[in-house]
Amino acid sequence: MKFKVDEDLCIGCEACENVCAEVFEMKDDGKAHVIKDPVPKDLEKSAIEAEESCPVEAISHE
Repeated sequence: MKFKVDEDLCIGCEACENVCAEVFEMKDDGKAHVIKDPVPKDLEKSAIEAEESCPVEAISHE
């Protein structure tokens, strides 16, 4: 499963990193970035929870 963050939508609230730091990380630009691509099976559920926690729906997956 692959996740992506729309940097134009991301507001840098850190919700995704708080839920799934193994997949999402805040970088110096103040935006969240995917740090595991593709996401390992054992982290998919947590990554989906992080996606759902995003208040501006900046995270998507396929």
